[in-house]
Amino acid sequence: MNPYIYLRALKHAEHTVFCVQDGQKTYYDPQFNRLVAYSSGQQVKRSILDTLTSDLNVQMAPITFNYNITAKKELENKEPWSPCDPAFIDQLIGGWMRAGEGITLKRRSPLSISAMRPLHPLLAGVDKENLTFDRSDKPDNNPVNVRLGDRLLSEEEIEEFLNSNNRTLPRRNWIPDNARTGGLFVYDVAIDLRTLFAVSTNQHEPELTKDKIEELKSKDWVEAKNVFGACLVLPSSERDKIIPALAHALLNWRITSNQARTFSLMETLAVAISDNANTIAGAIRAKLFDDGGDVSKPKAKPIIDETAGADVFITLPCSSYVVTINESADALAKAEEKLIEMMKKFPYEAQMDINK
Repeated sequence: MNPYIYLRALKHAEHTVFCVQDGQKTYYDPQFNRLVAYSSGQQVKRSILDTLTSDLNVQMAPITFNYNITAKKELENKEPWSPCDPAFIDQLIGGWMRAGEGITLKRRSPLSISAMRPLHPLLAGVDKENLTFDRSDKPDNNPVNVRLGDRLLSEEEIEEFLNSNNRTLPRRNWIPDNARTGGLFVYDVAIDLRTLFAVSTNQHEPELTKDKIEELKSKDWVEAKNVFGACLVLPSSERDKIIPALAHALLNWRITSNQARTFSLMETLAVAISDNANTIAGAIRAKLFDDGGDVSKPKAKPIIDETAGADVFITLPCSSYVVTINESADALAKAEEKLIEMMKKFPYEAQMDINK
C-alpha cells in the first residue's frame, strides 16, 4: 500500500494578484523567456490551513512573538515560538519548529505543497497598470496639507504658492506599475499518510516534550509505531472530523490576502488524484504545437487526460478554457469523496502491518 496521496489541481485566475506586500511575485522562465507569476507554497499552505480551521470552527495555534530591548533602547525581533502542540489542527497538519528555549522541537508537515504556478509559461501572463487614489471630484470634503519643513502651511500660504508658481494641488495619488496576472495555474500536494495523524515520540530528535507526550496519552492518543519509530496517533473519532474538512480545504482554499480591487474567483477547473506522482503530471498538462506557423514561436494548449492513470474530476467552468468531455457539476464533491476514501483507508494505528 502506497502511503502517499498525490493531488494536482488546475485553477483559473483572472486579472488578479497573489501577494500584495511587494506586488505580484514573478520568476523568470528561461526556456520561454518570460516572467511568470506565482503564489508561493507557503502562501498556498497558509490558505489551506485557514480554510481547514474555518471549516472546523477552531482557532489556529497561538504564536508567541519575542523581542529583545537592545542597549540603544530599540526593539530587536527574535524568533517567534510555536506551542508545538498537535492538539491544534494547524500544528498537526502544518508542522512546527521551536528553537531558542531548551531543546529544539521540530515536526515536518505531512503535506508537501508546491507553489501555484502557470500550467505552462505560455498559458499565463503578467501585465501592469497604473492605479489612482482619487478624491478630486469632492474637493471640499477632502483637505490638502502642505508642509514646509516641519511647519504646516495655512490655506492663504498654499494659495499664494500655487498662484505664484502656476501649480495646482489635485486630490489624487498615482500608484504606478501594479502587476496583475491571469491564466491557468496548477498546484501540487503530496500527503504523507504515515505522519498525517502520527507524532513521533523519539527524544533524540524530538517533535514533542516529555510532558506533552504524557498529556497526549491522557487524551487517548494511541501508542503505535511507524517506519520512523514510536509515535502517538490521533484517536479515530478525531480523525473522522478532520479528514472531510482537510479534503474540502485542499480543493476549495482561496488566497485571502489579495485586495478587493483584485478579487478573482480562482475557480478550480480540474483535479487529478493518485498514489503515483507521475500520473497526476500526465493527467493535467500542456502540449506545445506550432499551428502551422513559425516553429520558433510555439503555442501551448492545456490538456485534461482521463487516461493517464489518475482519477480525474472536471468542473463545469473547465470547458471554457480546455476541450473536455466529462465535466460535471459535482466534480469537486466527488474529488473530496475520493480523498476522504483514501485517507480513511490507511491503517494509522497498525502501519507496520502494511504489506504483511
